Amino acid sequence: MTALTLSTAAAPGLRADAIVIGVAKGAKGPVVAPGAEAVDKAYDGKLAGVLETLGASGAESELTKLPAPAGFKAPLVLAVGLGAVPEKDADYDTEVLRKAAGVAARALAGSKKAAFALPLTDAADAGAIGEGALLGAYSFDAYKENGKDPKAKNGKAPLAEVALLGGKPRDKAYKAAVERAVAVSEELNRARDLVNTPPNDLNPESFAAIAQAAAKEHGIKVQVLDEKALAKGGYGGILGVGAGSAAGPRLVKLSYTSSKAKKHLAFVGKGITYDSGGISLKPAGHNETMKCDMSGAAAVFAAVVAAARLGMEVNVTGWLALAENMPSGSATRPGDVLRMYSGKTVEVLNTDAEGRLVLADALWAASQEKPDAIVDVATLTGAMVLALGNRTFGIMGNDDSFRTALYEAAEEVGEPAWPMPLPEHLRKGMDSPTADIANMGERMGGGLVAGLFLREFVGEGITWAHLDIAGPAFNEGGPFGYTPKGGTGSAVRTLVRLAELTAAGDLG
Repeated sequence: MTALTLSTAAAPGLRADAIVIGVAKGAKGPVVAPGAEAVDKAYDGKLAGVLETLGASGAESELTKLPAPAGFKAPLVLAVGLGAVPEKDADYDTEVLRKAAGVAARALAGSKKAAFALPLTDAADAGAIGEGALLGAYSFDAYKENGKDPKAKNGKAPLAEVALLGGKPRDKAYKAAVERAVAVSEELNRARDLVNTPPNDLNPESFAAIAQAAAKEHGIKVQVLDEKALAKGGYGGILGVGAGSAAGPRLVKLSYTSSKAKKHLAFVGKGITYDSGGISLKPAGHNETMKCDMSGAAAVFAAVVAAARLGMEVNVTGWLALAENMPSGSATRPGDVLRMYSGKTVEVLNTDAEGRLVLADALWAASQEKPDAIVDVATLTGAMVLALGNRTFGIMGNDDSFRTALYEAAEEVGEPAWPMPLPEHLRKGMDSPTADIANMGERMGGGLVAGLFLREFVGEGITWAHLDIAGPAFNEGGPFGYTPKGGTGSAVRTLVRLAELTAAGDLG
């Protein structure tokens, strides 16, 4: 993991591989952003002109390299585009800084140290830049021959250290911002690692073992229900999904408690470690990335550990509903009826609509503790990707104000999201002549149908929201901002922010 420090050193005298500065897009050409004054001065105030000569415009995420001025101990200046110059008296948005830092950190892979001289006016800016750099520096090389060996010929190790120039190492707010950035980024990157791990190495049992180890390290209480315990407890949804796999299902409960907590949040994550579709087998071309179908559970796991590391004054319980959905002679068939943990029966019309089945059991289990709110996270439907694209997750819920609060929390931390409805007329499509409900309904609005199904398994009177992260959970395209190719860690920061707001009493 990349190290993050606050530094009061002047840019010219700092020993580093590069100095990172910001350049914005002005009305008449590139404009050097605050934080780079020492670099600009060394260019006799002509740095903007030099950058323009090199083709820089200040467009967001644009990178321009140039030799450092004489007298600098760092050999390189890396200018990263920040987009439009803010309006008069306005500061740069934290998400702009987060993205810029991520782009720069990724570009500096293989370097030992970089000094970030981006616009930094307060502790929130320091936290955003630090978070962006730590997330942008991420790489997953565990299965490559040379791994993260910095001497490897076929790859480069992540940037080893980031120094935030203009930071205040002795200021409590700055120190807290950096500590938060490190804790959240490390846990989010752990979630990315889990999502990127191939399914022959990550199954429900091994995922549960990883959760147990982390819980022990951070003082989190953990309980793991295996096949026998699930059968004894009547968790028909989780058992039904996992019935076709040689790797048995698990339900993992992670409990972080604070002696000062006044509220209790429950997070529920879909953890299908591989989704073949089961008997309703996915067609060719749709299986290759299905290791990512446990992204919801990874996000919940990361958020609970981050809450513990930050000592939040709120109780947070994470439920990881883990199973592998495979076709075999013992697999659940279309037409089978499962008796869920709640006692309701579900007619399985499509075994590829399995995520809602494992979540249903976990939602009912979470409801028994009567938390103040439940949020489930899942790569649940392709319909949500069609509706919102690859970078935005949908938010549904049984309480409009809570749904809005989650949307605002997501926007605040830089995770694109959009509130979605739960139209009552779509519920009828799940009526079954055989069971209490079917796991499929109308094809159109399928993401909303899935949300309505989940709502059936939330305890009466409990505030609940559902995040469908099917689009942004796994990036099949090129990296952008602080987002890498592969697992993204989507929803981790939204859950963490929700926990912080709840601890502060800002959610009522």
